[in-house]
Amino acid sequence: MSATLHKSDEPDFPVLGARTIGAVNWVGLWTLYLRETRRFMKVWAQTLAAPAVTTILFMIIFTLALGGSGRLVADMPYAQFLAPGLIVMAMLQNAFANTSSSILISKVQGNIVDTLMPPLSALELTIGFALGGVTRGLLVGLSVGLAFTAMPGVPMVIEHIWPILYFSVAACTMLSLIGVLTGVWAEKFDHAAAITNFVIAPLSLLSGTFYSIERLSTSWQVFSHVNPFFYMIDGFRYGFIGRADSDLWAGFAYTLAINLVLTLVVYRVFKTGYRLKA
Repeated sequence: MSATLHKSDEPDFPVLGARTIGAVNWVGLWTLYLRETRRFMKVWAQTLAAPAVTTILFMIIFTLALGGSGRLVADMPYAQFLAPGLIVMAMLQNAFANTSSSILISKVQGNIVDTLMPPLSALELTIGFALGGVTRGLLVGLSVGLAFTAMPGVPMVIEHIWPILYFSVAACTMLSLIGVLTGVWAEKFDHAAAITNFVIAPLSLLSGTFYSIERLSTSWQVFSHVNPFFYMIDGFRYGFIGRADSDLWAGFAYTLAINLVLTLVVYRVFKTGYRLKA
């Protein structure tokens, strides 16, 4: 006697390759984040202490070279004006370095497959890498800020907390995402160094870190208002000195829009496997 196997009687096996762990792989996302943070925490002297020392040297050199403690910018001591900009610059550089080096080293060593094989979606990969860079950037900013607090002649008084919180997170997020794109695009360390030297460093130095843009010519002021680094530094500085060279809400909208676009681009890169999958 032959038995007829109805569709309802078929064994309910999961489809090969189907995701069965829920809408969000929280364990995988947390593991990726821990890996990205432990990478730099294991060498904290290089990743956290060294940027603080370098930034302190910037402060000492520029305050001494540009008139000492008697120089005023925007009707305040130059050190007070300079400190917030140096903090953001350190955060930008380290957030970028964390994500770009992580992906590039994995590609060079051939173990990028260990990141791509686990059941992590493109959005989870984007969030995990970005949060790792944001964490490093914020910790570097905290270490530099504490170092400035201990320095004589550098007042670090908080006037408004929300610009400090938003623009620090926005700055670290932006550079973390740019670092992901750089790491994916680069084929060797020279490529990543080129982005650092010819894109990140110039935009940081020409963003009003060391000066007020009111002293610039009209053409250079136009360039500054296009540079997103200017809004992040100016907004962050406003939280400490209560004075801004730009419209804070314009800077808020501009940086938010750029971060949303970068998030979408990084998501598409992981989704398509651009330069990551054969």
